[in-house]
Amino acid sequence: MEDYSLVVRKPCFGLPTACPSCLPVYFYLKFAGIPFKLDYNLTYPDSDKIPYVESGEYVAYNNEKGGVIETLKEDGIVDLDTEFHSVPEWIPMNAMVNSWLADAIKYELWVGTDGTSAQSIYCSDLPWPIGKILFLKQVYNVKKQLGITKDNAEEMEEQIYKKASIAFGALSSRLVDQMFLYENRPSSLDAVFLSQALITLQALPETSILRSKLLEHENLVGYANRTKMSLLDAGASSSVPNFHADPSSSAPRKGSKPNTKTKREKTKEEDFKRRAKYVFIAQLVSVVLFVTLMDQTDGFEVEDDDEGFDYNE
Repeated sequence: MEDYSLVVRKPCFGLPTACPSCLPVYFYLKFAGIPFKLDYNLTYPDSDKIPYVESGEYVAYNNEKGGVIETLKEDGIVDLDTEFHSVPEWIPMNAMVNSWLADAIKYELWVGTDGTSAQSIYCSDLPWPIGKILFLKQVYNVKKQLGITKDNAEEMEEQIYKKASIAFGALSSRLVDQMFLYENRPSSLDAVFLSQALITLQALPETSILRSKLLEHENLVGYANRTKMSLLDAGASSSVPNFHADPSSSAPRKGSKPNTKTKREKTKEEDFKRRAKYVFIAQLVSVVLFVTLMDQTDGFEVEDDDEGFDYNE
């Protein structure tokens, strides 16, 4: 069996990673029973390549083929969903989770709360000027992605929470008292929603509106806590017993990617350029702050000198 590594953002809030893009991949691999090593990237919080899975020369990036999970399916590494494509509710339920709930969590992390959770997840390991600039940049990007302006902010917030409530209600009705959402077997949908539920419960503040809406559905909260105990609290080496996909579709196989090595070399070059950009931004901010403080200091000195001396004497 190949050795796989999953590269994610750092652990926090009692989770192996609280990044909404990273945690679903972690649970997906756990559900599939694929052993992997967990690695952390603390340097590039705005990189859309994270998370990614690598094994030898094989790499599955977050910004390719619809994300890491879809890449793992397409490349024949593991597919937990083959039995569910014919289920009538599968596609609309996926759409709600991956759009409505994903948008709601994104809104809460960056716009709907004070941003403390987002800064802990993404920016806390960076120097203050860089972390603050990247945080404000992401707030701007999220508002742009969600179509939020000064004029429609209240209306958009109401729509986001309304859609989230509908999604929670549909998921609660679908789950009832089952172990998983479909046919008592884990799927990519379970991996994504479980991540969203745990981030909502553990990373968002108690004043979170999204958190309060999730708490209205006891079976969803119980599902999240039960699965967390099974996968996380039992230890990092634990896996879900007897919940693997069919061997023909889920047995780990090395993907055929002839240009992977070149792509990884290109990634290193891009990372170097991004690091240089961060250094430049930090230097620029430092210079601006220094010049501003010097101007203020010079003003104070002139005022003090004018009080005690007459330059015309």
